[in-house]
Amino acid sequence: MAKIMSEELKHKLAERLGVIDIVRSEGWGGVPSRHCGNLVRLAIEEAERNLALRTGGGGAR
Repeated sequence: MAKIMSEELKHKLAERLGVIDIVRSEGWGGVPSRHCGNLVRLAIEEAERNLALRTGGGGAR
């Protein structure tokens, strides 16, 4: 089952990528697609880390 990414998480990741100012001034439509792709990559990595912690895994990449 897929979950929709929360606005809080999207903003946190945008801060990590350095595009939060664009999001605040222009909205998500102003963020270049390359940065949106990087945001998705970070979200997937974070989800995988959380899943590994919950399931007792912990294999590092």
